[in-house]
Amino acid sequence: MLAKEVKQLAEEIYDEVLHVRRHLHSYPELSFEEYETSRFVQRKLSEFGIDFQNGIAGTGIVALIKGRNPEKKTFALRADMDALPIQEENDVPYRSKIAGKMHACGHDVHTASLLGACNILNQLRDKFEGTVKCIFQPGEERTPGGASLMIKEGVLENPAPAGIIAQHVYPLLPAGTVGFRPGMMMASCDEIDLYVRGRGGHGATPNRTIDPVAMAAQIITAMQQVVSRHADPTVPSVLTFGRIQSKGGAYNVIPDEVHLQGTFRTFSEFWRYKAHDKIREIAENLAKGLGGSCQVDITVGYPFLINNEELTERCRQAAIEYLGPDHVQEIPMRLTAEDFSFYTHHTHGCFYRLGTADYERGIDAPVHTSTFDVDEQALKVGAGLMAWLALAELQG
Repeated sequence: MLAKEVKQLAEEIYDEVLHVRRHLHSYPELSFEEYETSRFVQRKLSEFGIDFQNGIAGTGIVALIKGRNPEKKTFALRADMDALPIQEENDVPYRSKIAGKMHACGHDVHTASLLGACNILNQLRDKFEGTVKCIFQPGEERTPGGASLMIKEGVLENPAPAGIIAQHVYPLLPAGTVGFRPGMMMASCDEIDLYVRGRGGHGATPNRTIDPVAMAAQIITAMQQVVSRHADPTVPSVLTFGRIQSKGGAYNVIPDEVHLQGTFRTFSEFWRYKAHDKIREIAENLAKGLGGSCQVDITVGYPFLINNEELTERCRQAAIEYLGPDHVQEIPMRLTAEDFSFYTHHTHGCFYRLGTADYERGIDAPVHTSTFDVDEQALKVGAGLMAWLALAELQG
């Protein structure tokens, strides 16, 4: 019966959740700059009559929804609030009004859904025992990740949640459908900066130079062996270089320096740091052997994301109860990264995917693209299912 009440409330508040999503989409803010977004969320929580604490990790917010016997058990829900530096190309009434900024990863959907879940849970607070801690988090898109900063500031304490749940838009599933995966789900993510240095000069007299462009080319080629010949084949890993930029240089000018930027991702913490050593060894020694040098800077980013198997199975079963078995799927591992992973290394976590596609209407563009959008019917599931999963955990 409680699931039916949640579903009914999700229908009743849909127009409000839709308005929230469209407002957030129109006024995106980048990581750790979510000042207006945070104020907007705070206003909504105040309208609902929900107590909250703001200013955590800058713009982060924590709201507590207390049912009967609030000390009995606490469970947490989390949404991220930041946008991306992308110029939106969608022709929709709610398109971004901020040049060069866009909610291209669906964090507007996440925040609107969690606000909707807060509204639902607050209306049902006399029908459950325990406390739901709702975390509105900044800076998911940028290292060191808002999750790590909020954890350092005590977001998983006072009260400490027994577990935490978050959802993420997923244009590979239709709206109305969700996807779960127990265990390893997403990879760690580190940023690689290589500064290849030589001695520049005229392109017609390369013998008088130490060419960092040629060195950089060989380093990129050699780096492919980090994964293909040094990684355990059973451990998924990716090393990708996405940017090459010389310091100076022209058609006939060899520069003094070339800067390479890349990412390394894997599912093993042991191999992760061993790979860092191998990257340094190959880059430094190869450059030295060619007469130059290479400075290697590795920024350690997010750890791998692991879904607690017992919690994830309970959430999957609760989702089946709420949506029906045809709307709940198992999804594969991905080598994308998410700073929700930090929470999963401190408490039991479940990170699931919210289907947002409408293939007939052409709403299926990938995240992090200028044409990403969602079938907004997904907001009913986004708000309702989050509320229901929290209630199911408090009842269990």
